[in-house]
Amino acid sequence: MRIIFQRRFDKDYKKAPPQVQDAFQERLQLFSQNPFHPFLRNHKLFGSYLHHRSINVTGDWRAVYRPIGESEVWFTTIGTHSKLY
Repeated sequence: MRIIFQRRFDKDYKKAPPQVQDAFQERLQLFSQNPFHPFLRNHKLFGSYLHHRSINVTGDWRAVYRPIGESEVWFTTIGTHSKLY
């Protein structure tokens, strides 16, 4: 699977606390192996994030991505639940 990080994701990721960045790297490895692992709580989004999905990074942090076909995903943003939704 090809994973692409959009510029907005990169900016938001750099602003995240170091422990969230570390947690995302761990989740990304798990995501690469199995995007629908129950630990990730992968789910569809609606509204302004139509056609996007979200994975759990920590208790309050989420990473939002958009699947492109079956072999590519674009991570678009990362942030707290309240910031994103």
